[in-house]
Amino acid sequence: MRNGKILVGITHGDINGVGYEIILKLFSEPMMLELCTPIIYGSPKVATYHRKAMELTTNFVTIQKADEAVEGRLNLVDCLTDEVKIDFGQPSAESGKAALAALERAMADYREGLFDVLVTAPINKATIQGDGFHFPGHTEYIQERAGEGREALMILMNDVLRVALVTTHLPIRDVAQAITKEAVMQKIRIFHEALRKDFNVSNPRIAVLALNPHAGDDGLLGTEERDIIRPALQDMEKEGVFCFGPYAADGFFGNRTYEHFDGVLAMYHDQGLAPFKALSMTDGVNYTAGLPIVRTSPDHGTAYDIAGQGKADEASFRQAVYAALDVYRNRVRYEEAYAHPLRKQYHERRDDSDKLKLNAPEE
Repeated sequence: MRNGKILVGITHGDINGVGYEIILKLFSEPMMLELCTPIIYGSPKVATYHRKAMELTTNFVTIQKADEAVEGRLNLVDCLTDEVKIDFGQPSAESGKAALAALERAMADYREGLFDVLVTAPINKATIQGDGFHFPGHTEYIQERAGEGREALMILMNDVLRVALVTTHLPIRDVAQAITKEAVMQKIRIFHEALRKDFNVSNPRIAVLALNPHAGDDGLLGTEERDIIRPALQDMEKEGVFCFGPYAADGFFGNRTYEHFDGVLAMYHDQGLAPFKALSMTDGVNYTAGLPIVRTSPDHGTAYDIAGQGKADEASFRQAVYAALDVYRNRVRYEEAYAHPLRKQYHERRDDSDKLKLNAPEE
């Protein structure tokens, strides 16, 4: 943070998609530059090409390193040393390399403490694969690069719903095997902590979805609910976590039961994301919880079908920036609030006096 403004690192994503369009549209609004200091990791030539192609007027300043960022301006760190070809709407190995170059530079600067939060524009998960990137997506890559040994949790969220996932980018045939009691409990722990620290929910209520149709129908349609999920919930309750379920996913979302909870834990990717996107396609945010770094992204992909046409809606990207700022501030407030806890004050057992015992040793 510099002069009270949070430094927001932004990776440009796939250069043949809508990444630059949503970035440039958002920061054409003067108010955004009053809220934070944005630092794009990308290419001034690519940014200029996109700007001209869609007749945008957003200005930016090119810098060599994030610590040169100018307050009140849209800053851009040049991460590409070679010329790149831009072919709107077409995936290519070249665009994948450009996306990875921005990510690698951003991770290096984050480790140096040169920005506070990271917002990533969409990538193509296939074209980015190669030397330096052997991950199914952003979440796993950032966990490896900046997780400091911690486990990440993918959360899709908006103002009314937060959906987290036990498994993320995994083929359906492998999901059931990955649903273990330990995995469910660990994701609940991370979710619970994130709701408290990152979203300022003092006593979170977490709903947990079933894996099988009709929550397994008492073992008729599967035993994971009986043998894995319910025992996991019972053990988490012993740890003081308010978690409930397992709920059959269709009725849970159809009856809007999610409105009674602070978060929903789904077992696999499409179980959570399909209903979430149906309810909030334009304002959803992907948040990577559980890590030291605050990272968000818009809840949509490269949108090749409309790339270069000026049709992309920056609303989800705006919400991603807002969410990153909110989480950062919530973490600061949480750390300040719990930095110097008061000593416990209690009555000595077998003592009928009304005086508090303040000289007891710390536990």
